[in-house]
Amino acid sequence: MTGMKGRTAYINARLLDPTSGLDKKGALLTEGEKILDLGAKLFADGVPDGIESIDCSGHCLAPGLIDARTQLREPGDEHKETIRTAGLAAAAGGVTTMLCLPNTHPIIDEVALVELVKRRAHDAELVNIHPYAAITKGLAGEQITEMGLLAEAGAVAFTDSLAAVSNAMIFKRALDYASTFNLMLVQHPEDPDLANGGVMNEGEMATRLGLTGIPTAAETILLERDLRLLESTNARYHAAHLSTTDAIEAVRKAKARGLNITCETAPPYFALNETAVGDYRTFAKLSPPLRGETDREAVIEGLKDGTIDLIASDHAPHDQDSKRLPFIQAESGVIGLETLLPLTLELYHNGSLPLLRALEAVTSAPARIFRLSGGTLSKGGRADLVLFDLDKPWKIDVGRFRSKSKNSPFDERPVQGIVLRTVSAGRSIFVRGT
Repeated sequence: MTGMKGRTAYINARLLDPTSGLDKKGALLTEGEKILDLGAKLFADGVPDGIESIDCSGHCLAPGLIDARTQLREPGDEHKETIRTAGLAAAAGGVTTMLCLPNTHPIIDEVALVELVKRRAHDAELVNIHPYAAITKGLAGEQITEMGLLAEAGAVAFTDSLAAVSNAMIFKRALDYASTFNLMLVQHPEDPDLANGGVMNEGEMATRLGLTGIPTAAETILLERDLRLLESTNARYHAAHLSTTDAIEAVRKAKARGLNITCETAPPYFALNETAVGDYRTFAKLSPPLRGETDREAVIEGLKDGTIDLIASDHAPHDQDSKRLPFIQAESGVIGLETLLPLTLELYHNGSLPLLRALEAVTSAPARIFRLSGGTLSKGGRADLVLFDLDKPWKIDVGRFRSKSKNSPFDERPVQGIVLRTVSAGRSIFVRGT
């Protein structure tokens, strides 16, 4: 055969594709940045000369993960993370596409800043990075940005990052604007007045620790307000990192009414509960906070029945000076790029989700919702892939992470499932052991 330059065959693989429901042993062929072919009978007679061959040894070959919520800290806070270190961490975690929040310094609320992030991501030559842009200028909640121009420049969606747009009239105008251009608004559903001063989940544990709590109603009230506003528009609305029973039920009912809403959660909200705070453990301080066990179980149920569409890492790197403080003063957030896959696979290993549903939540679902290429194994599709050992047990070691920051509550947690190789646009950007 001729014309084989740039072709790579992945043989003896367990092919997993949530979009098509594919789960069978086979092979996959890439050429440059694209998937050329795949199937159970591909290379049944061997791989022709001139094609690079990678033996997957029966391990799982799936679409590269798409992480819909990350903070990359560049520009402005490069001492916590950079586009390159986040890219290296993503590659080690099987993530081939990241969506990054606009809460950088300066804030991504102008076309030039969208272009800056995209240019630096391209120069890093690792994973795909799509920036969000701010809904309001300076994330101040007062004046809507030029969302149409920002979208043309490459903004994938719009969010005010770690704060809700609390002014109802401003948010209604943003929904109306977004519906005109068919844009997505992503909201951090938390009423700022109810959450003001709170540092963990409201309840018995917060009282025992002497800490001000954030009631679960803070999430539900803001979300219910947005759903009422959404009813009068055709805008696309996405609720970030849901953590409470009532908010998940509100989304369930909204979807039943036909509202244009999607939502996500993050691994801490199904893998931990508020007891992880322990004796003022700042690495377990998040926004929204870790909730009670009933809420954790509701998150899993929401993933199981499809109310919660996807899982995002909610990667929020902080240096030690920001976390090793009294609990009240410490920054909220944890890193998550390198733990996204194994923690998601916990849902499969403990019987909560079928394997393809767990993978859908970190591949095809974010691709569909944010209208991205990738997230599937298909002829002509992007050659963004992750090869992983589904069953290998290991213990999370934050000290070995590639992320510049180490603020994870999962250090030393036993998990199953480890990334062996990550392929972005046909290039192997991570190979375990090399």
